[in-house]
Amino acid sequence: MSKHSKATRFHSIGAPVRGKGVIVEREHDPYRAKAKPAEPTACPECHAVFHAGRWQWLENPAEAHEALCPACQRLRDRFPAGYVTLGGDLLRDHKNEVMELVKHRAEHARDEHPLQRLMEIQEQPGAVQITTTDTHLARGIGEALHHAYRGELKFRYEHGQELLRVHWTR
Repeated sequence: MSKHSKATRFHSIGAPVRGKGVIVEREHDPYRAKAKPAEPTACPECHAVFHAGRWQWLENPAEAHEALCPACQRLRDRFPAGYVTLGGDLLRDHKNEVMELVKHRAEHARDEHPLQRLMEIQEQPGAVQITTTDTHLARGIGEALHHAYRGELKFRYEHGQELLRVHWTR
């Protein structure tokens, strides 16, 4: 058995794949830090605090280091992690109600998870395009709409990227 036949493969998302002496990232996210920030670290834009291994809404400690959180970096760069496209007759006939649900879901997620934020809502002919800073929020919006109104819900994860496209219609 050659040394290359014992290739190790990791199956968790984002873990490297090793084979034939080359390490290839399975999922590339330029906004995922290579190392955790020093604790405590505060974001100068949104004032979230990195503490106990995660970004949280806390009082800003006086001795905190400063660094942009990943959500503020994505907002500054206009580089979404999630795209949610809404369409269909229900959206056309009940747009305000549907959009209130979207905004409520986004506010709830942001209150619990500082890195999950809406970036932009663009109205297009017969559709609405929403961008988010996090794939979990994009998925959560799609699932909330499907739970409330049923319809057709599709998810598409882009291979090799931290990117989710959600399509909901009814």
